[in-house]
Amino acid sequence: MTEGTIPPRSGTAFPLKTGQLLTVIDPEGMQVADLLAYNADDLDEVVSSGRTLDYAETIRLTTGHVLYSNRSRPMLEIVEDMVGMHDFLLTPCSVDTFRHFYPDHPVHRGCFGNLAAALEPYGVTPDRIPTAFNCFMNVPIAPDGRITVEPPLSKAGDFIRFRAAMDLVIGLTACSAYASNGGSFKPIAWRIDAGSAPF
Repeated sequence: MTEGTIPPRSGTAFPLKTGQLLTVIDPEGMQVADLLAYNADDLDEVVSSGRTLDYAETIRLTTGHVLYSNRSRPMLEIVEDMVGMHDFLLTPCSVDTFRHFYPDHPVHRGCFGNLAAALEPYGVTPDRIPTAFNCFMNVPIAPDGRITVEPPLSKAGDFIRFRAAMDLVIGLTACSAYASNGGSFKPIAWRIDAGSAPF
């Protein structure tokens, strides 16, 4: 078992082998974690919001759903989910996000900057950062199509667990945006356990 804790408003990256289980944990509740996955053998293959939502035929991804790559191959299977509300529509927050939505607050490099820094040692450049799977992020859609960002529904200790379908490089953050986390910033914990071959 390998585990770690991501301090508030920061990020990390690590390898995840085929069949291993990755658990993303919200230790204190109401904290988003942006997650990215890259094929460890070919960084041009990356988790894809468009492919995943297309194949799942829903934007509400939960237990039993698969996160697909831009090449339509399974990358991560959701094997357990205590929350059931996550987002795969909105891009990682960035310096520009803070300038746009939070002009009265200090600018922060956000999840985009944290992911770029954490993934750089693996050879991932900023232009290779796509839309992340935003664990615990609560993005309701109104009947007229309008989207809002509301506080997460996750409570202290809630988690989502994935099984790797290929060897991966994972990027993971404790999100930095005010609205995403109900106005406060908390840590995110993660754990890797041995699993079984996917599918």
